[in-house]
Amino acid sequence: MTDAAQPIRTVGILGAGRLGTVLAALAATAGYRVLVATSSGPDAIARAMAAIDAEAKPTASVIAEADAVVLALPLGKLRMLPVDELRGKLVIDAMNYWWGADGIRPDLDDLRTSTSETVQAHLSHSRVVKALGHMGYHDLEDESRPVGMPERKAIAIAGDDPADVAVVASFVDDLGFDPVVAGELASGIMLEPGSEIFGADVGATELREMLMGFPTSQRGIVVARARGGQLFR
Repeated sequence: MTDAAQPIRTVGILGAGRLGTVLAALAATAGYRVLVATSSGPDAIARAMAAIDAEAKPTASVIAEADAVVLALPLGKLRMLPVDELRGKLVIDAMNYWWGADGIRPDLDDLRTSTSETVQAHLSHSRVVKALGHMGYHDLEDESRPVGMPERKAIAIAGDDPADVAVVASFVDDLGFDPVVAGELASGIMLEPGSEIFGADVGATELREMLMGFPTSQRGIVVARARGGQLFR
């Protein structure tokens, strides 16, 4: 493993909403040091984070101290992310575009690219991997299982660097889910709202079948049409 893809020991989470809080609790239970930041400041979430063995800290401290940073924010806040502070960091993108929360944003709703590629373009000096955003937070909270347990559910991962993908896969496994590699970062389009994979609460075998079937699914056909017939570049 290269120096750029060291195992995660301390995980930072930007966002303390339902998804961010669930992920913080899962990671703390799995033995990680967990740091959480919110735009309201650490005092606003200190008690809630302490209750799940996580630490509330300012955004700059979370980023500086974390081995990997999870984005558990509305996608519409992308441009507010501190680009320089995240330089060189492994960034796990769990964000999705919701017009109700983000407003009508053609720049975030362009089927010619995945939203994670948009994140990578903004964080051009970070290492972005898509994961942990296609399963509902309630299922994440309820479905975590040890390795080998029956009916263990799966989480898909998309990323361009195999070493980074492997690190994130290990993290997902520790959280209690079977990691399934969907492909390069462009493949993250398969994990977004509108795909049957989004919201799926299934095991690894079924998730792989859904990924393989995406090109002929209704969403896959719409995406390919928007891209001039080519699903992935």
